[in-house]
Amino acid sequence: MRAVVWHGIGDIRLDDVPEPAIQDPEDAIVRITRSAICGTDLHFVRGTMAPMEEGTILGHEAVGVVTEIGDAVRGFSPGDRVLINSTVSCGACRYCRMGKTAQCDRANTNGPQAGTAFFGGPASTGPIDGLQAEYARVPWARNTMHPLPDNVSDEQAILLSDIFPTGWFGAELAGVTRGDVVVVFGAGIVGQFAAASAYKQGAGRVIVVDGDETRLAAALAQHCEVVDYNAEDPVEAIMSLTDGIGADCVIDAVGVDAERPKRGPAAVDAEQAAAFDDEVATVAPDASADGFGDAHQWKPGDGPSQVSQWAVAAVAKYGRIGIIGVYGPTAERYPIGAAMLKNLTIRMGNCDHHSVTPPLIDMVAAGQFDPTALITEHEPIGSAIDAYEAFDRREPGWVKVELEPSTR
Repeated sequence: MRAVVWHGIGDIRLDDVPEPAIQDPEDAIVRITRSAICGTDLHFVRGTMAPMEEGTILGHEAVGVVTEIGDAVRGFSPGDRVLINSTVSCGACRYCRMGKTAQCDRANTNGPQAGTAFFGGPASTGPIDGLQAEYARVPWARNTMHPLPDNVSDEQAILLSDIFPTGWFGAELAGVTRGDVVVVFGAGIVGQFAAASAYKQGAGRVIVVDGDETRLAAALAQHCEVVDYNAEDPVEAIMSLTDGIGADCVIDAVGVDAERPKRGPAAVDAEQAAAFDDEVATVAPDASADGFGDAHQWKPGDGPSQVSQWAVAAVAKYGRIGIIGVYGPTAERYPIGAAMLKNLTIRMGNCDHHSVTPPLIDMVAAGQFDPTALITEHEPIGSAIDAYEAFDRREPGWVKVELEPSTR
């Protein structure tokens, strides 16, 4: 079968690999009908989340049809149409029973202290082969899959595998309540869904900050107020929009590959630029700081802690910050002193997909929210590498890439 495979920093390929097989009685095999490329996948190719194991299949979002189940899998049968959670969970340990499935004690083969297990990730997550393939093995299938109703299409469902739940989780982490002024840093696909989720959870106003015009236009289409950090200082803009108080809640939907502003009043000076360059060298020591080739492909973000600094500065005293943008273990800089002086509450982490997702499936099935408008690109798996490269270059209009890995 064809699959997108990680071979090294700056080196991913569409390979022919063996079809997966049942390895454990808790496994299922799923024929993938939709997959997607996520900004998190780019971290692995850029080298800002490491170490990866060569030969790992990438991808952690998929919809498909069950073709085989292990002897211990209950509740599913071959032929069932399913949504695969991005994170893997057993359903029986104490964390799963509390609904905190991102910290399942059993799913990560590195042990219970290793943290989240998810598809297509670095060595620290298992690793578990990912979902940008024609077939996938799903460990702990009873708790890592959801049945899909007939009136939820594959195209709607692919955004329920990770992006919509993660955006929803971000709003929960930030403690959004009725009437809140919420700021979302990052207008990529996760930021778009964080903004939508904030509104659904009662926000009175949502302000979205980014430097890409097409992404800001997508946020504006959701009736968000938008701030272009290349045109104005985002902290000053937020303070102006909130009578000098700041936001009640901030959602960081960017993470370690943040870009520092290159022009306008927020552009960094030489000293700040040097500090960010030192950060990049620490965060991604094996990456190419300038990327690869004339197109500077797979270039790490050049402001790893930029959003962290803005978030702490832009939130009100006693405000709340939710972090869903990905930060790897080498990202160690955070403005903790400034946060302490403002009595901030900061929560972060990977989405508890198994417990967060079911109500969102129901919401889509009931016609209360249609996520498909935010899918901007539809590509066959044969074009996956080209799609990765365009997405990595942040080409205008590329917000979310759907892959159709139909079998040959």
